[in-house]
Amino acid sequence: MGARLSEKQVAARGTSALASLLEIPKKAVKSHHRKEAGADLVVSAAGQTFFVEALATAAAGPVAAHAQSVAEAAKKFRRRAIPLVVVPFMSEGGRRACEAARVPWFDLSGNAHIVAPGIRIIVDGRPNRFRRAGRPASIFAPKSARVVRWLLMHPEHAFTQREIARATEMTEGFVSRIVGRLEADSYISRVDLSGAGDGEGSGETRQGKGPIRVRDAALLLDAWREEYQFGKHTLLPGHVAARSGDALARYVSDAFIAEKVEHAATGIAAAWQMTHFAAFRIATFFVTSEPSDELKVKLGFRAGSRGANLWLVVPNDTGVFHGAELRDGIRCVHPIQAYLDLKEHPERATEAADHLRAEMLHWRRDV
Repeated sequence: MGARLSEKQVAARGTSALASLLEIPKKAVKSHHRKEAGADLVVSAAGQTFFVEALATAAAGPVAAHAQSVAEAAKKFRRRAIPLVVVPFMSEGGRRACEAARVPWFDLSGNAHIVAPGIRIIVDGRPNRFRRAGRPASIFAPKSARVVRWLLMHPEHAFTQREIARATEMTEGFVSRIVGRLEADSYISRVDLSGAGDGEGSGETRQGKGPIRVRDAALLLDAWREEYQFGKHTLLPGHVAARSGDALARYVSDAFIAEKVEHAATGIAAAWQMTHFAAFRIATFFVTSEPSDELKVKLGFRAGSRGANLWLVVPNDTGVFHGAELRDGIRCVHPIQAYLDLKEHPERATEAADHLRAEMLHWRRDV
């Protein structure tokens, strides 16, 4: 099991890894620490000059920020230089961030995507050599993700930490910790209000910390989706007689409303209400707790995975209901939540997710 590396250790190992990818002896690689040049290393190898930025994390936010800066530094070099990002193991979000910035990358696990004049190195599928035991705390953990969800729901607005705490029903201390992580990972930026208060006595701006806003909503959503696991919720599959998925969703929604059960459709059933793309058979609903036996009888619900066309899901955090609203008579989760949940759904969920994102989550990238 690999250990977590520091940025200095990644940089130190990076020259050897690059030599291996270029299929040249390590001694043929000359590297210099040139932070003033805008990169961790300036490397000469195989007749090329590389500006290398080393990161200890492959989170999409830091990768995007550093890819942009090393690309700009390489452009200013007096000779043609190739910008590179190196990490212990490149995540999917990090790959997309490098692709968006048009910056090649490689990792210490043996994967690489280096396409530049005179060079084409593409290696994929090597396992993470630096995976650690246990799962580190994440800004996308169920409760922490309330902050991310709120920012993505309002990408054009800036909020104080107190406003976010109130909106997400969490303590200011907890929100402050999550905001600190988001800021460290370059997912958010602060708005300079030149010392103006927030009007609610939070003292936030008086301490030099202005309101925050998401830097790149598309990038943040990519990073969240990469970590999101629908299977972490409690799934109660079953079957209810219905002529179609839409008819089933309406029948279940009406029953929940009549019984005053908090609920919200998600997955492909919600995507259908939002975009009318991809007819479906399985209707999925979040509910705050498992329905009573009496309600199951009223629904005609027969529990079991075989032939299931209704998924009742008890969420691992009630934040999934934030932003839920009626759509054509059916209460649905916010499009962001539906998009996340489609990741692990059957039928035409992948196509539905792409369509939903194109129609309702079409943020511009602004790294």
